[in-house]
Amino acid sequence: MFELLQYSFFTNALLGIVIISVAAAFIGTYIITRRLVSISGGVTHACFGGLGLGYYLGVNPIMMAAVFAITASAGVEWLSERYRVREDSATAVVWALGMAIGVLFIFLTPGYVPELNAFLFGNILTISSSDLVAFAIYTIILILFFALFYDKIIACAFDRDFARVSQLPVKVISYLMTAMVAVCIVLTIRLVGIMLLMSMLTLPQMIAEMFAPRFKMMVLLSMVISIVCGVVGLFMSAMINVPCAAIIVILFAVIFIIGRIFVSICQKV
Repeated sequence: MFELLQYSFFTNALLGIVIISVAAAFIGTYIITRRLVSISGGVTHACFGGLGLGYYLGVNPIMMAAVFAITASAGVEWLSERYRVREDSATAVVWALGMAIGVLFIFLTPGYVPELNAFLFGNILTISSSDLVAFAIYTIILILFFALFYDKIIACAFDRDFARVSQLPVKVISYLMTAMVAVCIVLTIRLVGIMLLMSMLTLPQMIAEMFAPRFKMMVLLSMVISIVCGVVGLFMSAMINVPCAAIIVILFAVIFIIGRIFVSICQKV
């Protein structure tokens, strides 16, 4: 089993899991505490429009997906703030529009799009050294951002009215975190694909929430869960020759169910 470590594509996949798990722990905890799961799902599917347009124009589909993700997330935030549109309604618009644009341009693109399945279902073994550099740079920026504005982020996440009364820059923090979420989603597409991305940003955090009442503890515990499940899932997928993303999500789900049963039993005792 450890012979796999001699292959660069496998070590790149391992490093990718660790780096993205760190970023997903911060972003996912923010998503859970702010109840932005549906918005994140909408942004994730809006990325498909960027992928389709990128293939049609012959430009980097990841960069185009990033543009779509940031625009979609900022659009949801803007509609909910400016025009009092419910966030779930605004999310439905960007979700449907992004998928429709993606399908349209994929259909118009000449020939077959060979990498589309990798973006839809994930192919962690295709992570390159340049992907790792991009992941690492983003993760470092994210950690520094949290280190500098941690108190403001927590205030805006848990009680935006209190943050406004305290004259904190709620809009600036919200838009910056929205952009961070969007970039994280785009970078993680290659890790698990559009279809399974949300599990990386929600399930470890939901597990951690059962045992960690504080934000910092949730981040650390969800980070550990993501790394362990990711590494175990990668080795298991190599041994039984099945998609890595599916194994990782199943591991998350199993741990979540066991955790819920354990917490329920403890509450009854």
